[in-house]
Amino acid sequence: MLSNLFPGSYYRKRFQEMEDTQLPHVIYACYSQKNRQGEQFIPAHIFSLQLTGVSDMHIDGKTYRFAEGEFRFVRRNKLASYTKWPAENGLYESLAISMDQQTLREISEAYDLHPDKPYTGESVLKLRPHPLFQNYFESLRPYQNGSGRISETLTGVKVREAVMILLEVYPELKNVLFDFSEPGKIDLEAFMNTHYRYNVDISRFAYLTGRSLASFKRDFEKVFHTSPNKWLQQKRLEEAYFLLKERKQKVGDVYLDVGFKDLSHFSFAFKKAFGMPPSQLA
Repeated sequence: MLSNLFPGSYYRKRFQEMEDTQLPHVIYACYSQKNRQGEQFIPAHIFSLQLTGVSDMHIDGKTYRFAEGEFRFVRRNKLASYTKWPAENGLYESLAISMDQQTLREISEAYDLHPDKPYTGESVLKLRPHPLFQNYFESLRPYQNGSGRISETLTGVKVREAVMILLEVYPELKNVLFDFSEPGKIDLEAFMNTHYRYNVDISRFAYLTGRSLASFKRDFEKVFHTSPNKWLQQKRLEEAYFLLKERKQKVGDVYLDVGFKDLSHFSFAFKKAFGMPPSQLA
């Protein structure tokens, strides 16, 4: 049973710690109640398995739902948000492996693997069941040894194995796995109006729109006639006001949904902008 694959150690969310700007190679997550993880920048391609519970992933304006036993692939350089729903037994569990660019470059050179054409598929793929996928995730079980760390040698082997298994079942993924180009310059106004709810650093918005930080700030003020930080806060507060007044949503849900990480900061900014606490509208 997939739900019995990783018993115990429910609250250890990662096996190997890396730099803050990177994901750990192997990620085990577990929650005992509904969890809104909020926003996340995904810097590396992700191959994952939903062990128990249900996960809703919101990315590129679309929502993807994954149930127990389903596999997925998520493309790098994406902004995503999640809602995680525990199963009837009270647990949500997922297991994922991230594929860093350095390892992918080494595989590309070793096996002469290169894109045939630009990747035009979805940023999130629900992968069809396959024995190779099942066996791969079962092979990760011995590494859950309670220490919280796995050696770089072992994780390197497992990352390479994940890449080769994906290519065996989905050969077309080489067009995304071995595309090492950085985001190109895109329409800043359209991107920001779509992604303003994501609470990430301004430098991340700059990167994703294909700009240096200085260029991003300069272009932003030309388009919106204000600074990025001021615009983001005002945009998020206006959205929060609408959700509270018109949709009658709860303050505890709204502040996360619109991109605030801290309830007290949200309440202070909301009262300063509208002359009343958000609880007065809820």
